[in-house]
Amino acid sequence: MVDATEPTQFYAMHRHGFVRVASSTPRVLPADVAFNRDAILAEARRASAADVDLVVFPELALSSYAIDDLLMQTALLDAVEAAVATLVEESSGLTPLLLIGAPLRHEGRLYNCALAISRGRLLGVVPKSYLPNYREYYEKRWFAHGRGVVGRSIRVGGIEAPFGVDLLFEATDLPGFVVHAEICEDFWATHPPSSDGALAGATILANLSASNSTIGKSDERHLLCRSQSARAVAAYVYAAAGPGESTTDLAWDGQGVIYELGDLLAESERFPLEPGLTIADVDVGRVLAERLRTGTFNDAAEGLARPFRRIGFEHRPSFRDIGLMRRIRRFPFVPNRQEKLEEDCYEAFSIQVEGLARRFQATGSKTLVIGISGGLDSTHALIVAAKVCDRLGLPRTAILGFTMPGFATSDGTKSNAWALMRSTGITGDEIDIRPAARQMLADLGHPFADGEPAYDVTFENVQAGLRTDYLFRLANQRNGIVVGTGDLSELALGWCTYGVGDQMSHYAVNCGVPKTLIQYLIRWTARTQVDAETAGVLEAILATEISPELVPADASGAIQSTESKIGPYELHDFFLHQVMRWGHAPSKVAFLAWHAWRDAEAGLWPADFPRDARRSHDLATIRKWLEVFLWRFFAFSQFKRSAIPNGPKVSSAGALSPRGDWRAPSDSTARPWLDELARNVPEA
Repeated sequence: MVDATEPTQFYAMHRHGFVRVASSTPRVLPADVAFNRDAILAEARRASAADVDLVVFPELALSSYAIDDLLMQTALLDAVEAAVATLVEESSGLTPLLLIGAPLRHEGRLYNCALAISRGRLLGVVPKSYLPNYREYYEKRWFAHGRGVVGRSIRVGGIEAPFGVDLLFEATDLPGFVVHAEICEDFWATHPPSSDGALAGATILANLSASNSTIGKSDERHLLCRSQSARAVAAYVYAAAGPGESTTDLAWDGQGVIYELGDLLAESERFPLEPGLTIADVDVGRVLAERLRTGTFNDAAEGLARPFRRIGFEHRPSFRDIGLMRRIRRFPFVPNRQEKLEEDCYEAFSIQVEGLARRFQATGSKTLVIGISGGLDSTHALIVAAKVCDRLGLPRTAILGFTMPGFATSDGTKSNAWALMRSTGITGDEIDIRPAARQMLADLGHPFADGEPAYDVTFENVQAGLRTDYLFRLANQRNGIVVGTGDLSELALGWCTYGVGDQMSHYAVNCGVPKTLIQYLIRWTARTQVDAETAGVLEAILATEISPELVPADASGAIQSTESKIGPYELHDFFLHQVMRWGHAPSKVAFLAWHAWRDAEAGLWPADFPRDARRSHDLATIRKWLEVFLWRFFAFSQFKRSAIPNGPKVSSAGALSPRGDWRAPSDSTARPWLDELARNVPEA
């Protein structure tokens, strides 16, 4: 047995909670059990060669489905039992758990069954619960239903095995690999058996289906698989009958789909000419993490009417690098559904507009006060505020925008700030904070006041604090509220000045929006929400390097760069999503980040993402900045988050308000996370 905790096994997906599953559509021939047996074996061997852990075959694949009264012929049923014995024997050298559909006799009844086979063992047999007997279906003519069949055993081909609808199949050496099987009509039922299977602990729900094809039925299957995987907090693997089934009265499309928590991982070609495997790597760790966070799921489990039997089996995963057959979103906060792109961007933007509009109305204020730096965050906050005015029927001049140049403000950002204020039609003004900053630094006895180039944190925060102080006093003076511009990424990293600084405002409109989403929404806004002049300004702002502009450029002319100091926001937002939403261990976060970011030419980028902005990151870079993230997130910045102003949650991934998704002590340590990173992630 390979030690799954060895750092050398970092690249093995099994170590990080993944299970490789496949939906298989073998070629079958009506009632030709020997042919079907061999076809199933061929696909099982192909799956084994592909390092698949679970293969789901269609309903009655061993006999074929559409054979009507032939199902009750003794010769055929004897052949099925003999074929089962052969399949069990041949499985001894194969890696996957096999779920195979077959008609089986038991105590004078015939059942439509799913057989679980692994490494030379018939682990158990699950009968179909709900038998369709309407329109083209006539299953009650042949089969007995399995509802109420619990705690039984069945003898198949001389092999004794557990029999019932109360079976789960659990790998004893791969945590989280727990499977429940149901058959076709079962998940069309009002209460699918897989719902109870999930509540009993199954993370992967399998459906062995025949399901003939009609217009629109593919969409219905997708709907059911998606909804069941979401509602049952599980993965769902669906396999439908395909090539070779009798087309006397029906046709078959061989549809295979794999969902996880409502997300489509993979789907097959429909109406294939050849047998096919649809493969995806399911994250059972993610499934378990979601159940851990969803009390409703566990409350529902208390209402289970009956216990389930867990049938353990030794799976023997290799814990070697077999790749990862799964798309990992580089930008998990950014909308990625092409067909819903406009709708998703509009929704994110509208949540911010609604939040600020309601707060503005509730305060009875007359103006919205914003510091305009020419950077991303204040730009987006201004666009949101402009839409608030439009929505409430107010002139945009009710927005008071102030650019406040300091010791390091560049001509470019100041120019962009003024261009933005003019193009959006707000009331613009400028306050030079340098005289006040010099006076404060002199009062503090700071060496900068004596002409020394001392650019420490005090030097920076004097400027940041003065800007916020001016904004609050301006709001007092002009009957307004200060619109916060700081974003979710900065809150996660603590990259903001506490108290009298950019951490504080009357309403933090961007606090639920990370930097990568702000960049994307500004691009969307430039394309869909503003005129050509404003769009041009937005493009110029997007092209500007991210900088707080608090420290003057060095002798070479290089400006203060945020990402050079704390790391790329694209990585930090990736880390934040995995840690905040799922609670993944640092080694798993690094594993996912490596697969997402190692090759800029592979995988999908968000729609309209600029080609020249597409970067890659190697493992050493990921590890370096993940260490920075872990320290800043867990050990450094919580005290700033514990005192943040109100602001709207935007993403289902969560927000960092202590009144919402994230509650944590301000004096915690990052040691468990840093130790796990050091122990389990290679340095190169």
